[in-house]
Amino acid sequence: MGKTRQEKEEESKAPLLEPRPQPAAPAAGEGSGSEAEQEAEEGLGRRLLDENRKLWKVAGPSICTRFSTFGVTVISQAFVGHIGPTELAAYALVSTVLMRFSNGILLGMASALETLCGQSYGAKQYHMMGIYLQRSWIILTGCAILMLPIFIFTEPLLVFIGQDPKISAVAGVISVWYIPVTFASVVNFTLQMYLQAQSKNIIITYLAFANLGVHLFLSWLLTVKFQLGLTGVMTSMVIAMWVPALGQLIFVFCGACPLTWTGFSSEALTDLVPILKLSLSSGVMLCLELWYSTILVLLTGYMANPEVALDALSICLNINGWEMMISIGFLAATGVRVANELGAGSARRAKFAIKNVVATSFSIGVVLFVVFLLFRGNLSYIFTTSEEVAVAVSDLSPLLAFSILLNSVQPVLSGVAVGAGWQSVVAYVNITTYYLIGIPLGAILGYVLGYHVKGIWVGMLLGTLVQTIVLLCITIRTDWDKQVEVTQQRLSKWYREENRGKPASRGSA
Repeated sequence: MGKTRQEKEEESKAPLLEPRPQPAAPAAGEGSGSEAEQEAEEGLGRRLLDENRKLWKVAGPSICTRFSTFGVTVISQAFVGHIGPTELAAYALVSTVLMRFSNGILLGMASALETLCGQSYGAKQYHMMGIYLQRSWIILTGCAILMLPIFIFTEPLLVFIGQDPKISAVAGVISVWYIPVTFASVVNFTLQMYLQAQSKNIIITYLAFANLGVHLFLSWLLTVKFQLGLTGVMTSMVIAMWVPALGQLIFVFCGACPLTWTGFSSEALTDLVPILKLSLSSGVMLCLELWYSTILVLLTGYMANPEVALDALSICLNINGWEMMISIGFLAATGVRVANELGAGSARRAKFAIKNVVATSFSIGVVLFVVFLLFRGNLSYIFTTSEEVAVAVSDLSPLLAFSILLNSVQPVLSGVAVGAGWQSVVAYVNITTYYLIGIPLGAILGYVLGYHVKGIWVGMLLGTLVQTIVLLCITIRTDWDKQVEVTQQRLSKWYREENRGKPASRGSA
């Protein structure tokens, strides 16, 4: 006879009520025999196929989401550019500096959720993912509230640092419109990490395309048809950014994640301090990377006659920005794959996942490296009709190509750090390599030795190269069996039984 409905329901809830038994770490030199035998039976080809299926299940939607978000900014900039040069300058100032600052903090802090949810999913501590999500909402919402004065007082802050008062006044208006966008980012970033960890992020792809379509249509309707100007563009942006946020909330709340979302819980109010520490480490790690290219622009802007150099550099960074969406997608996928396997207690599969994603991303980077070396300045005509700017872009193309090649490896290694929970270590590495090596070298090459924008870029590339080498050495030298133990200790420490609300008994784990 078949099982009763009640029995089936009890079985489906079992992972929520009982902690998953943790495998004992293998003795030194013993290895994971059964796992090695299983891998030998599967064969390398089968393992690669299975691993790439898991990789692209996360990477594909993540890349689409990043392209969509970047596309919203580009569409907004295009419509604002048709309103007037002052509005365009103000929008560029706010989106390049203010939004990169706030998004860097929020996205970085949300990546702590990628670590915790990914490891919990691998360990089958399903209901803890919903609790981590709620804790992250609390922490990131608090962070967004603390940043409100920056958005409210943007105009006087810009005037204080010497920006044009007319541009600052318009930037102050735009920054206030960004407040609801910031709170939408809190929902979007956290839910993306939560859904990616359980490979249920195909919904993110659909919402990303809907987001892009809604923004394009509303921007045209409100600015061209109804002539609402800047108000129309910013209204469209606010609506477009809340489309994926509300869509993901509905998806989760309406039962699409029955094991990992069991409703709001008072447990979300506990253990906030360790989550906050990990979130802050994650925020610092990612911010130091995102602000790096901003400093490249600022250093170039202080040169004599910087117009052509800035135009050429902005085109190169635009192209690099689109390519970075692929790299950030792989960063997210790497974090999920490493976290899942460490949570599941498999050091061998974690190492295999790392090797596979590095090889995949680097292969794509090599292809793009060759493409940009071949086409060089020809790509600039997509953005400009100026021969002088095109020549400058052609001159910078080799540096752009090398940047793209490094981008194919460096974010993946950062993803390894996110999956393993090394954010604080990488933050120190970023400070040293980017801000104590890359920027000073760039300033010396650009200003002292007279290589101008090329010198600045070369110096910062060297900083990125050193950072990549350091992260690669850390990854290679890591004892992944030890990382499994560390992961399981973290999961054991923060694990709570859903039905009792107290630390679970896990023996010696």
